[in-house]
Amino acid sequence: MLAMADPDLDDGPRTNRSATMRMCAVSRDVRPIDELIRFVVAPSGEVVADLKRKLPGRGLWISASRKMVAEAVRRNQFSKGFKRDVRVAATLAADTEALLERFVLDALAIAAKAGQVISGFTKVADALDRPGQGPVRALIHATDGAVDGIRKLDAVAGQNSRDDGRSAGIPIVNVLTSEQLDLALGRSNVIHAALLAGPASDTFLSRSHVLVRYRMADDDRTAAKNLGGNLPIKDRANAHD
Repeated sequence: MLAMADPDLDDGPRTNRSATMRMCAVSRDVRPIDELIRFVVAPSGEVVADLKRKLPGRGLWISASRKMVAEAVRRNQFSKGFKRDVRVAATLAADTEALLERFVLDALAIAAKAGQVISGFTKVADALDRPGQGPVRALIHATDGAVDGIRKLDAVAGQNSRDDGRSAGIPIVNVLTSEQLDLALGRSNVIHAALLAGPASDTFLSRSHVLVRYRMADDDRTAAKNLGGNLPIKDRANAHD
């Protein structure tokens, strides 16, 4: 339910009692908050994305789509929604995507520090074949990785099955470049990595899902394909902490 006087603005940062559905200020569609991005006005008067949903002040919600954020800028939707003059960068859609990427990189770095990431073709293949360190939660490829290596590891992942004989359904995450993976993992020339089960890995998958949705929300089927077509992880209330 949307129990609020102003359908465009919330009453402040998210709490445990906050709504789980919000209205997109552009499309006017009511959607789960996991499918939207909250924007607030900084003390400088500039509109910024509040990915953690914790920044002070009332927030305006836009569908998590680069095209939708760009449309909000084009329509001057932020000044209309906040009902005052605000500064909106012409590059807000691109800036928000860069912030989402940074969010994903931070989560991957934390997962690596927690021992939940294996990198390197041979080590990843061994983890898929013989999951001695724990079950592989997801397979990560650099967007600029060689097609042949990606195909081989995908085939190994596809051969895995659960005890009941059904496909393991390992998500394949393909949202970061090799340079970005190097930065997150503190190594050079990272093309392939395997994500092991754990809370930090869940946070990385949740944030990756938001990034894919932002880039491809106008075609949800394409977005699902870019995360293996099987991503049951949902954005939890503490996933961005």
